[in-house]
Amino acid sequence: MTRYKNVKVQERYQIALPKDARQRLHIRVGDKLLIDIQDGLLIVLPQPKNFTTRLAGLHKDIWKNIDPHTYLQEERNTWGGSANN
Repeated sequence: MTRYKNVKVQERYQIALPKDARQRLHIRVGDKLLIDIQDGLLIVLPQPKNFTTRLAGLHKDIWKNIDPHTYLQEERNTWGGSANN
């Protein structure tokens, strides 16, 4: 269930993140946040310190039984031309 929190927009358009949101997302002073707007919603996410590390293993279940070398060769074979080695 969604638990909404009220925050007030200050004079310089600043808001304070509620304590429980900071704790749940492990946000500390000096951290950077990513802001996005989707379908009228303001989305705030902690910016990962390293995007590569953060995304490592994403969707690994999709590639579980697929050999990457075979997959790439099959893809290259669909290109035509001289890319087929």
